[in-house]
Amino acid sequence: MIRYLFIATMVWAVAGCAMHEPSSVTLPVDPPPEYLESRESELSIASTERWWLAFQDEELNRLMEELFTQNLELTQVIARLDQVETLVRLNRSAQLPSLSSSGSLSRSQQPGLTDDFIGNTEQLSLAAGFELDLWGKLAARTRAAQLDYAAGQEDLQTLYLGLSARLADLYFMAVEQRAQIALNDQLVASFDDTAQRVERRYRLGLAPAIDMYQSRQSQTGARAVRYLYEARLAEAEHGISVLLGRYPERNKNGSLTELPAAPGLSNVGIPADLLSNRPDLRGALTRVEAADERVAAAIADRFPSISLSGSYGTLRQDVTAGLLTGEFWSLLGNLTMPIVDGGRRRAEVDRQEAALREAVALYQQTVLTAFKDVEDALANNYATAQRVEQLAATAQSTSASLRLSTDRYLAGLDDYLPVLTAQRSDFETRSNLLSARKQLLVDRISLARALGGSWMREEMTLRLQNEKGGKK
Repeated sequence: MIRYLFIATMVWAVAGCAMHEPSSVTLPVDPPPEYLESRESELSIASTERWWLAFQDEELNRLMEELFTQNLELTQVIARLDQVETLVRLNRSAQLPSLSSSGSLSRSQQPGLTDDFIGNTEQLSLAAGFELDLWGKLAARTRAAQLDYAAGQEDLQTLYLGLSARLADLYFMAVEQRAQIALNDQLVASFDDTAQRVERRYRLGLAPAIDMYQSRQSQTGARAVRYLYEARLAEAEHGISVLLGRYPERNKNGSLTELPAAPGLSNVGIPADLLSNRPDLRGALTRVEAADERVAAAIADRFPSISLSGSYGTLRQDVTAGLLTGEFWSLLGNLTMPIVDGGRRRAEVDRQEAALREAVALYQQTVLTAFKDVEDALANNYATAQRVEQLAATAQSTSASLRLSTDRYLAGLDDYLPVLTAQRSDFETRSNLLSARKQLLVDRISLARALGGSWMREEMTLRLQNEKGGKK
């Protein structure tokens, strides 16, 4: 009895000791006080919440709503999240007592000295079991599963953010291609008009044949470029359709042919805010915590485990000699202490500690990448805005040069080469201006994506509620 009391005392004494101290996660360096590429004079007070509303495009708003309900990538991630949630329930169930029932009914016959022995047996019993979580192993596994689920929710929010940016990119790519096609049609019409004038001058003997052939070359060259824009438009529309969970379609996602003006830059705030605004950063940190809990569980698995079990039931046995009835029960305490396992449990601790170090390094790298995303987006927004401004001024000059060279050619003051050069320069500049304006919209989107936000949690909560409601 003294021996058992001593063992019980030692078990509870060790149980009171901490098995594993939670690890602290620090960044390689503290976040800077402000962004390197931030220019306060260019920032507005626009919020990063539902950033696409700043474009004031009803069609884009409608597509976003459809994206959040129909996208199949979201459906996949939600299904994976449901799987993780079941793992939480499985791990939590290991902390609770188990209860099972069993029953049996049998009839048997055996030969005897005077007569056959015939008996009927009926048995009904309940069995219960429970493992004492003295070292917190089961609790650590449950917390790790819960943290995995929380990290999965952050992944889902990251996907919401990424999908919204992809849809907007494709949407404005389609608008740009329609604008390029419209510009190309204007160019072809201008080339047609110029070609007719050149041909009339040729027939009158006022222009050489090479002028007529060069004007026709410009016509066919401009028409050939149109097919490239049509192919890119088709790719954008196909991409939008697939994002919305549909087969590729054409001309189903709006007919806007003019790019909107770029909204003001979002107020980027201070760099430290990024740690809480980016769901991928929150998810990476949560996975560090989950890895830490798995280290605790692996350490606790090296200590003894104590489980309790018991059963209770009734027995009814009808034999030749008479009827036997009664109750039976049992109580059992089981102590399992690992002594020699070939180093398996120690190796598992080492593996989980290595996984923790990996998770910490991944979090730190993810933070650095996130800050790089914001700095790159700010730099690109500034550079593209300057490029748009310069191209707009260049377009005015090329347009004036085209008018002047055409007038001088028709007046017989110059040959056709300056006209041809001015036409090509004007078209290239205006086309580049369209591309730059679209790129500025893309840079605005990239900045909003890099800054993160909280609107994704609202969308996720609504979608998860609808999913659960549909399962009932």
